[in-house]
Amino acid sequence: MKLRNTTSLDSDRLERMFRRHAEPWPNDRLSVWVRYSRGAEFSGTCYYGRHQIYVNIGRQNRYPYAIRTHIARSQSNRRYWWKEIYTVEATDGCQLALFVFLHEYFHWLIKRARRNTRQKESMCDRFATRILVEGYGAAVRDEAGSPVAREDWDFQDLDRFVAGAMPKRRVRRAARVVVPSPPDGQLTFGFLP
Repeated sequence: MKLRNTTSLDSDRLERMFRRHAEPWPNDRLSVWVRYSRGAEFSGTCYYGRHQIYVNIGRQNRYPYAIRTHIARSQSNRRYWWKEIYTVEATDGCQLALFVFLHEYFHWLIKRARRNTRQKESMCDRFATRILVEGYGAAVRDEAGSPVAREDWDFQDLDRFVAGAMPKRRVRRAARVVVPSPPDGQLTFGFLP
């Protein structure tokens, strides 16, 4: 992974965080650019063909920052469906950049796994939220500010969903060789390494 950072955030810390949480998934061809946004508090973009992710962070953001996510379960009635907005807290700009990176990285993994890339925003938010919760102790809260139980938002096997993104292990097969028969007429088989 190549990282380019044009913000005042610590580049070494960003790279350590991104690499740590991108493991064990493939990321050798990936290029990531962290930059200031033109007006939005944060955003991200993933270009599949170019293997590029852009992480855009607002200059004026105040921390801790409540990231509004789409990780809640869908609810519906006879006419329509909806999702409650849950927030996860980033304590600083590096954590917000990590969330955006992980969200876009999961999009990239979905494409590498040859899955349909449409309508995966909630899954990408769950992937990023899971890492902020497990790695940094972030809290997930509902719209009233109450803590949300993990089983209410972490209910998909995301690793299995993108398992196809992992490189295939190359198994070296031994070549079967017929060794000339000894004088007693018995046929012998051997294997080359």
